[in-house]
Amino acid sequence: MLAPAASHGAGMWRVAGASGELDLNSSYMYLVFARDFAETCRVALVDEEVVAFVLGYRRPALPDRLFVWQVAVDERHRGAGLAGRMLDDLLSASASADPAVAYVETTITDDNTASQRLFASFAERWDARLETSGLFEAQDFPDRHDAEPLHRIGPFPALVRV
Repeated sequence: MLAPAASHGAGMWRVAGASGELDLNSSYMYLVFARDFAETCRVALVDEEVVAFVLGYRRPALPDRLFVWQVAVDERHRGAGLAGRMLDDLLSASASADPAVAYVETTITDDNTASQRLFASFAERWDARLETSGLFEAQDFPDRHDAEPLHRIGPFPALVRV
């Protein structure tokens, strides 16, 4: 697991497109995230090829909140725990930041049980609460899109500074 470089953006875009689950953003967006938000993103490489990634950013108004936008794992590497390890690495790395991450937020459609399991397992590993509430309803989107409820995980007792 490592913070991405701009050179990983194309691979991230490829993995997202092949996922069959994610809303595919422009290739430019993945390049920008890999460059400008590397601290809050992770990639997993096999033989220098991107096989998984997490895109995240700190919310400007609430910098102790890490919003995880996308998580994707190449089909050939699913089931190996890469997504969970990338999330764990991101949270662990935040412990030395000021402020440390107090909450991880993401949105997950109701039919995406794989992501729901991923984040429930993440919350359990970190001994944190997982709360779900409304955020973006289907009618909020200009195209056909399911509602995206907010999943908020935290606080993280293991990161509390004494």
